[in-house]
Amino acid sequence: MKTLVKQTLAASILSTMVAGTVFAAPSQTPPEFIKQVADNLVKRLQADHSKLQSNPALVKTIVRQNLDPYIDSQAFVRTVMGTYVQQSTPAQRAQFEKNFRETLIENYGSAFAKYSNQTYSMRPYKASNSKNPVVTIDFNNKGEKIPVAFQLVDKGSQWKIRNINVSGIDLGLQFRNQFAATVKRNGGNIDTAIANFKPDAEAAIEKK
Repeated sequence: MKTLVKQTLAASILSTMVAGTVFAAPSQTPPEFIKQVADNLVKRLQADHSKLQSNPALVKTIVRQNLDPYIDSQAFVRTVMGTYVQQSTPAQRAQFEKNFRETLIENYGSAFAKYSNQTYSMRPYKASNSKNPVVTIDFNNKGEKIPVAFQLVDKGSQWKIRNINVSGIDLGLQFRNQFAATVKRNGGNIDTAIANFKPDAEAAIEKK
């Protein structure tokens, strides 16, 4: 169950890689922004709880409607591709982003379907002058608190999420290592590596 909950939390952010309509106002503080995203997602999951397991398409819709708008997809692509960003073309990066997003949505739809009214609490936020403030939430699962830290970036008109840390595990870095291993297995062929890359959040969060 612990792995499932962490997998679900990872999926809730990392399975969404395309930016859309934005609801966050520039005047929001970082914790206000994260609370809004979390509240809207939890509210939707609770409202459709009875339908989740029998309707995989609904789970994907919830992800796209409640999380897509808040992800800095380009920053995440740069993080995960690492040094291969400079060796890739714009077309390859676009294909990487598309494949990465769709794979995660497909893999973790089942994790959302098993949502069982877990709650969360906000940790005290320490304001700083950092360009990438971090807001941490504790997700509560049967008495266990799972810390999830969201690294944000100000895109000029609103905050967006550029990385996530689950229980001390930097998921962006773990996915970068997975992609580098995929490139190596495919003889350095970036096109083949992009086509074959299957990000594994469960393996990433179990590194600790």
